[in-house]
Amino acid sequence: MAHFGRVPFPHSELCEEQPEDQAIYPVCHSGSDGEIPLGFDQVVDEVSNEFFFYGSSHPHHHEEIFFPSDLFSLNVPDQHLYSHPPVAYGELYPGDPIPHWQQGTVSPMVGFRPSIPPDFRNFSVVDSHPYSREREHIVNSIPNVERGNTNLEFQIGFDNLDAPSPVFLDNYPFGPQVREESGNGEASLTNTSRRCNIGPTHSQGSGHNREAASWSIQLIEADQGSNESTVGFCNAVEKIRSAYPAFDLKTNTGKIWSISTRFPEHILGGTKFRISIWTDFSPHPLLLTQHAGCTTHDLIVEILRCTNRYPAREECLLSVYGSDEFLQNNCTLGSHESLRKAITCIQLRLHHAGNLKQSLARTCGDDQRRFCVNELLEDVCTWRLIRQNLVSVIMNYRVQVEYLLQNENNVDNVIEAAKAICSVLCFVETRDITDAVSKLRALVKAQNSLQSVETPGKVLIEAAVTELSMAISRLIHVYSSSFDANFQLASTPRSPLCADISPNSQLSFTVCAAHNIPEAWVSSYKVFSFSCLLTYAGKTICQVKICKNTPVKRSFFFLADWNEKVNFPLRIKALPRETMLTIKLLGVNSTSKNTEVLAWTCSPLYAKERLMGGTALLSMARHSTVPTAAITPGICSTEAPTSLILQIDFPETDLEFIKPEPEERRGDLVEPTPECLKHIARLSQKHSLLLLSEQQRRILWFYRYSCNNQSCSLPLVLGSAPSWDRATVSEMYALLRSWSFSNPLEALGLLTFSFPDQDIRRAAVQQIENVSNDELLEYLPQLVQVLKFEWSLESPLVILLLNRSLQSIQVAHQLYWLLKNAQNEVHFKMWYKKLLAALQFCAGQTLNNEFSKEEKLIRILEDIATKVKAASDPKRKEVLNVELSRLQQFFQEVKVCRLPLNPALVVQGIEADSCSYFTSNAFPLKISFINANAPSGNINVIFKIGDDLRQDMLVLQIIRVMDRIWLQEGLDMQMIIYRCLSTGKGQGLVQMVPDATTLAKIHRESGLIGPLKENTIKKWFHHHHPLESSYQEAIRNFFYSCAGWCVVTFILGVCDRHSDNIMLTKSGHMFHIDFGRFLGHAQMFGSIRRDRAPFIFTSEMEYFITEGGKNPQRFQEFVELCCRAYNIVRKHSQLLLNLLEMMLHAGLPELNSIQDLKYVYDNLRPQDSDLQATSYFTRKIKESLECFPVKLNNLIHTLVQMSVGSSAKPPAAEPVPQEWMMLDTERSIARATVLGFSRKPDSVYLIQVVQTCNVVTFVEKSFSQFSELHSHLQKQFPSHALPEFPHSWHLPFMDLEHKRVKDLNLYLKQLLSGPRKLANNELVLSFFLNWSKNTLAEDSSSVTLGPQSAGHNPGVQLVISYENSRLTIMLKHMRNLHLPDGSAPSAHAEFYLLPDPYEVSRRKTRTAPRGSDPSYNELIVYDRVTELQGRVLKLVVKSKGTFVGAVNIQLSSVQFNEEKWYSLGNSVI
Repeated sequence: MAHFGRVPFPHSELCEEQPEDQAIYPVCHSGSDGEIPLGFDQVVDEVSNEFFFYGSSHPHHHEEIFFPSDLFSLNVPDQHLYSHPPVAYGELYPGDPIPHWQQGTVSPMVGFRPSIPPDFRNFSVVDSHPYSREREHIVNSIPNVERGNTNLEFQIGFDNLDAPSPVFLDNYPFGPQVREESGNGEASLTNTSRRCNIGPTHSQGSGHNREAASWSIQLIEADQGSNESTVGFCNAVEKIRSAYPAFDLKTNTGKIWSISTRFPEHILGGTKFRISIWTDFSPHPLLLTQHAGCTTHDLIVEILRCTNRYPAREECLLSVYGSDEFLQNNCTLGSHESLRKAITCIQLRLHHAGNLKQSLARTCGDDQRRFCVNELLEDVCTWRLIRQNLVSVIMNYRVQVEYLLQNENNVDNVIEAAKAICSVLCFVETRDITDAVSKLRALVKAQNSLQSVETPGKVLIEAAVTELSMAISRLIHVYSSSFDANFQLASTPRSPLCADISPNSQLSFTVCAAHNIPEAWVSSYKVFSFSCLLTYAGKTICQVKICKNTPVKRSFFFLADWNEKVNFPLRIKALPRETMLTIKLLGVNSTSKNTEVLAWTCSPLYAKERLMGGTALLSMARHSTVPTAAITPGICSTEAPTSLILQIDFPETDLEFIKPEPEERRGDLVEPTPECLKHIARLSQKHSLLLLSEQQRRILWFYRYSCNNQSCSLPLVLGSAPSWDRATVSEMYALLRSWSFSNPLEALGLLTFSFPDQDIRRAAVQQIENVSNDELLEYLPQLVQVLKFEWSLESPLVILLLNRSLQSIQVAHQLYWLLKNAQNEVHFKMWYKKLLAALQFCAGQTLNNEFSKEEKLIRILEDIATKVKAASDPKRKEVLNVELSRLQQFFQEVKVCRLPLNPALVVQGIEADSCSYFTSNAFPLKISFINANAPSGNINVIFKIGDDLRQDMLVLQIIRVMDRIWLQEGLDMQMIIYRCLSTGKGQGLVQMVPDATTLAKIHRESGLIGPLKENTIKKWFHHHHPLESSYQEAIRNFFYSCAGWCVVTFILGVCDRHSDNIMLTKSGHMFHIDFGRFLGHAQMFGSIRRDRAPFIFTSEMEYFITEGGKNPQRFQEFVELCCRAYNIVRKHSQLLLNLLEMMLHAGLPELNSIQDLKYVYDNLRPQDSDLQATSYFTRKIKESLECFPVKLNNLIHTLVQMSVGSSAKPPAAEPVPQEWMMLDTERSIARATVLGFSRKPDSVYLIQVVQTCNVVTFVEKSFSQFSELHSHLQKQFPSHALPEFPHSWHLPFMDLEHKRVKDLNLYLKQLLSGPRKLANNELVLSFFLNWSKNTLAEDSSSVTLGPQSAGHNPGVQLVISYENSRLTIMLKHMRNLHLPDGSAPSAHAEFYLLPDPYEVSRRKTRTAPRGSDPSYNELIVYDRVTELQGRVLKLVVKSKGTFVGAVNIQLSSVQFNEEKWYSLGNSVI
């Protein structure tokens, strides 16, 4: 076994004693700003027409080599790397023996890999279609041939390898078709690989009755793929799947479990949920009030006790009413996302587990299937076609050879048959085949000229035929080893002896030819050449230019035949394990004479831990640009090859890579000083390797052993390593082994493209394994993206994702659509397609059937949307109505279908009358689905085409992560985050939030200048909330949600914000939609940015929060809430930056460079203290509030929309007066229905109240409260006007509560349908409209809205801190300020640090706008304050020179870092 050395390499490790006319020119490359730095420098353009010379065995071409100067060392001098010129081709180091493959200047023959190919007899092909019960067996055979020496057989087709003799049928290419059932259990693992034997057929008197022919070819079927990587992947997937048998009910429940987030116990506080539970043993729901910290199991016990069914005979489960989503029994109610986000009363359904069908569970039949990746890929027909065509053309070749050997003429037919075989194998014609054809043609010609039947030439002809057949066999072997074919030679052709290659040898190989050059290129380009480069993590290690300009030649097909040996002047041991080889095809344009990049291909040097050996065929991508940063094995296409194929030949070798052992090399490292440790801590605040300069990386690596998880993150330390040589990698492994991760998510940074090392990535996955399935769901988009940087399909990350998909249907479903969408990435299409095939195999047939139905639904929606968009305006509505019938037909066929947005939502049809489209550019569809689990409630979604929704998905995902961070800190920002899913290129689904209206529509309903009015939002909410309690609840929801969206849209730089992209619900929640522009990529009007405010917070929003200025201190509370939320998110900057960095190569239009990442870093400001960040964000709030262009933009947008109209079929507008006033109480309640009751402690009834404005609220009342309401009504109205109230007494044998539910519903129906004066009486309204929230108590940490209980004395709020001789004062807010005449001042503050003999301590804040409760959040700093004893801080408040108030603070008695209000006196003390 070879052991690799380390780099940087000394001069002695490089080539010596080279001819004087050869030279190497290392080139130093410099990076450019704005691009993602890849650690090494940008390569000089290899298509330059000026080439340096490098030694070659050909006198008419040159070879050029480039080295980045900083590849393996930071101090490589910018000069020639050698004291002697490098050796020429074929030369080695002095004293070294010369391997046979390096002798002379003739390129070696085509070789083959030395390793034995997989024994296909061990692979079952009983069921090549995992989801079909039948398969076809095609047996091809020729009779009358005896079995002889296997080296002389001519066998084509598929049969059992262990059969003692071939099965002989008729002499036709394809025998009868035989169908067989796939077996079960062990039977499916029996030996069923097949071959079909076809030999020459001669009559006994023909003179050719030989024991066997001397030109045999034998194929076997390979259902799991023909190359080593694919077979290994298939076996790995089967191993994963076998770990989760169908009978394991812990992992195979077949249920969709609700997403749960585990919070610390104190976070849930005093929050309570009002829950309505539906059961099978009662027509009415049961009403319970439960603490959010109660577990689902405890709630089930409570339900069973209330219904006298405890203890239960079997396990019970709770599902969310209207969906297939089940609560997790061991989790608290408050941890379930679906309950936490419920705005109205929570409705659940109780189930007995035994009565539930395992609708999505895997079956025993799934356990017995084998994974044949070829059968699951969409282009499997291509493989079948190649195999069938190959059998056919080889049959023809056999016939033509037999005819030639009998008649000794018509050699052209044999050659045409050989050409046909080459054409099936992607038009590849090896030099062996060319030489054999030439030899055969010459021999036949000579034989015909001699006209002698018994000459020795006949033996030579047969030998030439055998040589041609062997050349064809070698081509078949190379083809099946290079690509995913479903056939393989039964026996590997004998390969040359292993070359004498050691880790000290130079990397060398031969570029043979580019096959099947397009005919258009033949006329457009005079000559062709190629260049080779080695890369690591997208960074160029070394580049070699071959300037042997070769014209295209044609034998069978067009090809550029170089047969050129490439020598990299690097020892093999100097190359990292994850080195990639990239080869570019260059052509000289016949017209412009310029050299152009025509195509490229790449391959890993080490596949399966072994150095490449033998001949390989590589598909070439016909693109002029090479995705250098994404050159990974995932980009290497091994499916059915492209039309352009490159043939390369590596020396045969069994050289394996041996990774270095972890080893610390502290040497003479000194301990860092305290100042140095502070600097390291500041560097660690960068959080992303891409944001560090080279100098900063050097510092981190120098002090690597002083870093830990407290001061720095591991990705920053490891990424700062100067090189990837063995010594450095050994130290990286040592750091990795000793590092203690503070959070598993820290390891996400080790999965970016900067870390290709497989061991480092394995360690990262080991950390992520500690994340629960529910939390992993949040990060699936990033994990799917970084799959493209994995080294193989058997990587730990792939195994992790497949394991989790077997544990959770939620994970499997989301992973399916992410992989489906990722196939649109051109270079990685096959990589993701294989992963999707593995996922489908693991998921089982039932879940795959659901995937198929969802896919069909999306295809129908895509077709409808395309036709609606293409139709003319007058016909568009008609086209929609016609096309909707296809959806109705679809549901008639499938009955039910799950929505791709959420697998727990099952729909059974559409409500055509509620479907419409919007008149934006893409004409998105609004589809109203009928919920199969709650037919009364429709599910509305938007289907879009023409928009890339991946960016919307990313923004919403990051916002969900921020919301989860806030909730973990006990801060509920009342965020509504809708679902969005990209289902393909430029298409996707968007969830519609019920009961939501755009701000633009509210502005339009308020008149032409609605956007300029201050009270527009306030009036709209008053219109929908006539009662004060309901109105205050709406203010509270708006207060929190507006603050949350201000923070998230600022951090992510969301642009294109106008009134049509901001929505309000009647419950008060505000949220944003449409994230086509973010990270500060604003629309421009010429040189003017359309988005000029940091985020959207307008004066009308402030007007609503402060109730028109009645509660000005609410604005201070709003500022405090925003700053608190901002500071909480800043603590998790590393996570947010990692998530964005992992998406840099996703192809998103506005996230593709370091500058985009730096934009978010600059907005997060992780280097700032909380006080500094508070001051910063307060300034942003004021900038937004004072930005008039926002209102102007909204006005312009409203005017445009009023002229165009916002929907082709808008929903019926509510009858809102043009000038709003307080809602008339007339008919304000449409209906009230008693849904259920709770018996403990006293009977309480749950009532659903539907207002005429369609706002639905819930309230609970006791029977005595109903009776009291009736008594009050009797005092105002005569008895004949009132309905009869239910009796309080009851018969002993009656179910009192169920009877009262029926009686009360009758009473309410008569009451509300009676006279308007009665139905809309204030008593009735106040009785029903006093609660609209499912939570009864809020967390103690929540901000309390309303006036402060501080009296009317003026005051100032300060935070004073003192550290390292620095005194910092933050002026937060002032309150109750008034001038002597009683008016509000325009106040500013002046600070003095006394004693101040030199009068140099005066500091002044900005002047706040006129107001009695101004907010500042400004920092005042005094440096070099060595002593606080005896020091006094004097603060004076003035307004344009007029004294307002003052206070003196003794600094020695101050409690530092605490917020405190100080009273202001009316004179200076």
